[in-house]
Amino acid sequence: MSKEITDLIKENVIQGRVTADDEGMDEGMVGQPGVNELVERALAEGVRVADIINDGLTAGMSVVGNKFEAKEYYIPDMLASAEAVGSAMEILEPHLSRSGITAKGTILIATVKGDLHDIGKNIVSILLRGSGYIVKDLGNDVEPQAIVEAVKAEKPQFLGLSALLTSTMVHMGETVQALKESGIRDTVKIIVGGAPVSEEFARSIGADGYGADGFQAVAMVESLS
Repeated sequence: MSKEITDLIKENVIQGRVTADDEGMDEGMVGQPGVNELVERALAEGVRVADIINDGLTAGMSVVGNKFEAKEYYIPDMLASAEAVGSAMEILEPHLSRSGITAKGTILIATVKGDLHDIGKNIVSILLRGSGYIVKDLGNDVEPQAIVEAVKAEKPQFLGLSALLTSTMVHMGETVQALKESGIRDTVKIIVGGAPVSEEFARSIGADGYGADGFQAVAMVESLS
């Protein structure tokens, strides 16, 4: 029974269906339970939270990632699936500590100074939460010094910096430099991403890693853990 319901959760993540009202990729799915209803049912039936996350949510997003890389899915499709996972994680959050699940680590994430774009950042946040990390989102247009203070206060293992504009990429480097000047650069792994960002740029500013999209960002975090 556990596998049956986690398989349904996985399929509905792939379909991008949050609730029974959502259409999904295939026809005729309206009215069938979506991810929210299935997660609630799984909890009521005593399915382990770890199984819901690993076999349902994470497994579903893994398929979505493969489809995105193969260009079978596009950004709106990925967003729908990410929204389903994010909604499910909100339902599961109160159950995480009770189930004995410990977080893999804490990640601060922010869109840098001068940049108001946050779709990519939000996708990465959802995927990381679904992978078992505590994510603290500092928002967008965040000053380097504000990020420094947050790193001091939260003591995260990772810091994710996002920029969508070429003109704001410079503030990623400024943030790394501010962390160095504060003497805490070596306490946190820094990963950067966004449309104009490249692996070469990441190295040039002294970041520890680069993610071309949300899935690569999660893989980079895992590799640095």
